[in-house]
Amino acid sequence: MTAPSGPEGQTPRRRPQQRKQVLLRLDPLVHEALARWANDELRSANAQIEFLLRRALTEAGRLPGGAGPLPRRGRPPAQPPSAQQPPAQPPQPGRPPQQPPPEEHPPEPR
Repeated sequence: MTAPSGPEGQTPRRRPQQRKQVLLRLDPLVHEALARWANDELRSANAQIEFLLRRALTEAGRLPGGAGPLPRRGRPPAQPPSAQQPPAQPPQPGRPPQQPPPEEHPPEPR
């Protein structure tokens, strides 16, 4: 038997893989603990579960090589990291590196 083919004998293109939806039944106390842990790490409970599963798969040597990275959630940064700080100037020979001026603090009241 042959594989189904598209128009003109071409094999159909694979669609981009979507994330799988899984129904998971948990003990309510386990879910509460997981939700608190996720909140401590600024993740959703779903993202925490995926993070923990990926870590367990990696430690067991079972994470597939084709598994993509965890998707980033939330708003992207306002500026790319390279635009936030000016590039460092390499020191010139014979000159000490420039130091930023010391911050002045007002004297403490006695």
